[in-house]
Amino acid sequence: MKILVVDDEALLVKGIRFNLQSDGYEVITGSNGLEAVELAADPDVGLIVLDIMMPEMDGLTACARIRETSNVPIILLTAKSDDMDKLIGFDSGADDYLTKPFNILELKARIRALLRRSGTTRSDTPNILTIGSITLDLDGRNAYRSGQSVDLTAKEFDVVEFLMRNANRVYSREALLDSIWTYEYRSDIRTLDVHIRRLREKLEADPAKPEYIMTKWGVGYYFKK
Repeated sequence: MKILVVDDEALLVKGIRFNLQSDGYEVITGSNGLEAVELAADPDVGLIVLDIMMPEMDGLTACARIRETSNVPIILLTAKSDDMDKLIGFDSGADDYLTKPFNILELKARIRALLRRSGTTRSDTPNILTIGSITLDLDGRNAYRSGQSVDLTAKEFDVVEFLMRNANRVYSREALLDSIWTYEYRSDIRTLDVHIRRLREKLEADPAKPEYIMTKWGVGYYFKK
C-alpha cells in the first residue's frame, strides 16, 4: 500500500512518514498542492494525507483537482477547526478531516478505516493485535488481559498500541513522547513514566515483576514479545 503525504511542514511530514513506514506502508511525500496533484497521478497511491494551508496551490484546490480523475481516499489536515472549513473540505472531495494538533495514532486509525471502506486494505493489516495474554481491538480501541476487558484511557491505549506494534524494540522516553504525543503539547517526561506505571497495574499479573512492559535501564521502555 502506497500512501501520499503532502504538507509544507517538513518535521510533520517526517514524523508521519516514519510512523506509517513502521506499519509497513510505502510513503511518498510532497510539500505543496501542485506536487500533490502530480504525485496523486501515480496509480499505486491508495490514500492521500493532504494539508490545506500550503504554497503554490492550497489543499482544497488540490483535492478538487485530484477528484477530477481519482476516487482515492483523501484525509485533509488543517490548523482550523471551524465547521464551515470542514464543509468546504468535504465539498472539495475529502473523505475525512483531522485538525492539528493531532495524535499520530488517531491518524493511523483513520487511515485504516478509510482503506477498509474503500476496499483497498491489505489483507495482512491487523485489526486485532495480540501478544501473550494481551489483546488490543484496534477498531474498537478495547484492551483485554487473558480475555478480560481492561479499562484504558485513550492515551494509555495509544502507548501500549505503539509498543506492541514495535515489540522488542527499545524506545527512549524522548522517542516515545515524540511518537505518541507528536502533535500535542508535551508536559515533562514524567508523564510517560506515569502512563507506563498505570499500564503495568492494569495489564500485568504482577506490576512489580512485569512480563510485557519492560524497562531497559538507562535506555527506555519496550514491549516483550
